[in-house]
Amino acid sequence: MKSRIRKESITVGVLLILSIVVGILSIDTLIDEPDNLSTISKNATPILIRAFMQFILAVIYASIPIVLYSLLKKINNVLTIGFLVFRMTTVVFILIGWLSILLIVDLGQEFTKAGSSETSHFYTIDTLLRSARDLINHVAMPLIISVGNLIFYYILYQSKLVPRWLSLWGLSATVLSSVVASFLLMFNAINIITPAYIALAFPTALLEIVLAVWLITKGFNTNVIDAIAEKE
Repeated sequence: MKSRIRKESITVGVLLILSIVVGILSIDTLIDEPDNLSTISKNATPILIRAFMQFILAVIYASIPIVLYSLLKKINNVLTIGFLVFRMTTVVFILIGWLSILLIVDLGQEFTKAGSSETSHFYTIDTLLRSARDLINHVAMPLIISVGNLIFYYILYQSKLVPRWLSLWGLSATVLSSVVASFLLMFNAINIITPAYIALAFPTALLEIVLAVWLITKGFNTNVIDAIAEKE
């Protein structure tokens, strides 16, 4: 059992690091440029590559609760199911955001083909798609994932699988980075990819790096694992 759980902790650690790397690679500023429709067709390939990174991010997000499910359910089955459900709901929203990028690329290509024809409706559709994408990626999705993360870090805190200071950091960073940032974006108090937004997101990014390193190098608390094994 110990060797299996050790492999799971390493896997989750690697996935956490990959989620940060892939998340950065999925950022696309071209779509948000003022005259994006006229440049999208010329930059379709890099945009689609970054969109593919977003798809990979969805796979990573789905993989973490699946890998941890067999362990966490022995600690608190109800909360573990909740963690899994909220993570999978997050994945659905990420995929919706991914599809919106594909639609914007198609729209840009149709805009180029239209040439000097009436194009005002293209701009209207583009504005709606980008607004929907921003609300999904930066408001709805973070709020949903924050609920799942709060459940996850509470399970870690309750079980002592990792040091409690890490769990408490996870709980507080989730509230700051996901909940507060999302509400500020919703009410236009801050903008995306600004110093204020990055400052709010930084505690969670740093936490996930520290947690990943901990899981890879030290793994879960062996005393807790032994206690779980004795109950089986």
